[in-house]
Amino acid sequence: MREFLDMGGYAAFVWPSYAVTLAVVVLNIVWARSSLARSRAAARRRLAAAGADA
Repeated sequence: MREFLDMGGYAAFVWPSYAVTLAVVVLNIVWARSSLARSRAAARRRLAAAGADA
């Protein structure tokens, strides 16, 4: 198991790259979900305003 974690001597390069990739994926999901929530709220406001005008 230790050999796997050492990655043939390249662990100092491999594990940080995995961490950066994971962080980017997680941030992408968080930003997409917050953008979706903002878009839905804006659509609800527009629909409510259009319903009040009718």
